[in-house]
Amino acid sequence: MTGMTLENARERRVRTGGVELCVAELGEPGQPTVVLVHGYPDSKEVWAQVAARLADRFHVVLYDVRGHGRSTAPRPLRGGFTLEKLTDDFLAVVDAVSPDRPVHLVGHDWGSVQSWEFATVARTEGRIASFTSMSGPSLDHFGHWINTRLRRPTPRRVGQLLGQGAKSWYVYALHTPVLPELAWRGPLGKVWPRVLERFERVPGDGYPTPSLPTDAAHGAWLYRDNVRSRLRRPRADAYAHAPVQLITPLGDAFLSERLYDELEQWVPRLTRRTLPARHWIPRSRPDQLAAWIGEFVTANESGRTVTAPSGKYADRFGGQLVLVTGAGSGIGRATAYAFAESGARVIAVDRDADGAARTAEMSRLLGAPEAWAETVDVSDEQAMEKLADKVAAAYGVVDVLVNNAGIGLSGSFFDTTPEDWKKVLDVNLWGVIHGCRLFGGQMAERGQGGHIVNTASAAAYQPSKALPAYSTSKAAVLMLSECLRAELAGQGIGVSAICPGFVNTNITSTARFAGVDGAEEKRRQKRTARLYGLRNYPPEKVADAILRAVVRNEAVVPVTPEARGAHLMSRFTPRALRAIARMEPPL
Repeated sequence: MTGMTLENARERRVRTGGVELCVAELGEPGQPTVVLVHGYPDSKEVWAQVAARLADRFHVVLYDVRGHGRSTAPRPLRGGFTLEKLTDDFLAVVDAVSPDRPVHLVGHDWGSVQSWEFATVARTEGRIASFTSMSGPSLDHFGHWINTRLRRPTPRRVGQLLGQGAKSWYVYALHTPVLPELAWRGPLGKVWPRVLERFERVPGDGYPTPSLPTDAAHGAWLYRDNVRSRLRRPRADAYAHAPVQLITPLGDAFLSERLYDELEQWVPRLTRRTLPARHWIPRSRPDQLAAWIGEFVTANESGRTVTAPSGKYADRFGGQLVLVTGAGSGIGRATAYAFAESGARVIAVDRDADGAARTAEMSRLLGAPEAWAETVDVSDEQAMEKLADKVAAAYGVVDVLVNNAGIGLSGSFFDTTPEDWKKVLDVNLWGVIHGCRLFGGQMAERGQGGHIVNTASAAAYQPSKALPAYSTSKAAVLMLSECLRAELAGQGIGVSAICPGFVNTNITSTARFAGVDGAEEKRRQKRTARLYGLRNYPPEKVADAILRAVVRNEAVVPVTPEARGAHLMSRFTPRALRAIARMEPPL
């Protein structure tokens, strides 16, 4: 899966409008046909990893756009790349590869720009079963978007115009005569692979192709032949006649998210997705794209209406694989439910098999496309290794890991035995280390980003003479998270430490108290549970903070008011926190 070639593809040549298009096919022709259209300055090889992942279920078709890759260029170049001629090319390809059935269209960058044309003009109606768009707007919709903001300017709309104007600097450059061609055939063509690898975080695996300078020079006419004319006179009837799935990379350096704000008026059947990634997602996130494309195609083939999950972050987590430890109750269960409501696939992990099973069952009812329960003690290294191997083989590499499992222990330092220390550190610290090492290692090896959430505590930065072992374990989790965040930042993997204060969960009824007999321990458990119940801060609020932390890639997240207050004091008035710790009542 790591290669960027299409060596196993079947090739054919399709002649249309004075050019010859190179068309590649993978998979069985009897399956639904998915047509992948590349952008600028790419060739069909940009889709290699996505195509390979789709080929076991679909008939996958890729073609080099005219003037790119192994397709020939029109003569003359001027006027040879209009949207009308690109539509002729698309129809010629689909007539050749799927004459009797409509195809599922997927476009990226300029492949998406031209695919919007295909999906909105009358002559292609009935030939497109669905359209997945990424990183490329309809020029007609873009023109109307600009006109709306010029006719009715507000500070917000003017800011949007200026923001997109700054992102579109390259469009102006490509309209200049001769200079783009000279740049691509000179220094830019030589350094482009390194630019992609460094700034787009895509693997340096030999792509782009040797024809890049020529392809890029030809492709400048995509802009010159279409952009100014269509933005000045956008079509008034540019309505999509097929269901559309919009996938928006949140870190796109060239296109603003706001471009799609009014898209529903043009697309009656729209499904939105977002990815924490940069522009070239066919190369940086092929697993997620293949999953979303496959899900969308399958739903439309079966005639089902594709409805987005109802959760707050459904566009971000829909279809992603999320693993939560300690998911049998409390914060872990609430977190699994929140991800399920956002359409994620959930793996509920807990040492309580019944608790994990109940969480998985309810996750499916709440909207998770799939949910599974796994039983493991996170402190057991070998058991965690077996779980990581099983998850990778059966479900795939997780996109979000939530290391939440933990236990409580109260008691003075001298009442806390070495056995007590070992139990707390084994679960609270080593459980997190095992999760980060095993599942985080799989994320890093995959090379497609992800996120790790470690549940620490306000006790991580708030000293307490009642919680020396617990506080030490959580402080270690906090620092581990900070270190790991620095190490994994260059690989697109975020790490967040969640630091709740007093949350009403069953950890209070199961927490241990060092230095007391069984009867006294039960009495203290009941008292603590009663106090936390009176505080009544629900775990669902912590779960929402976890999802928000992933979306925003936040580093340290104090959750409750007392946790936020203690965090501020730890930074600005640490002596006051130490004084409070000294004044704590006797244990």
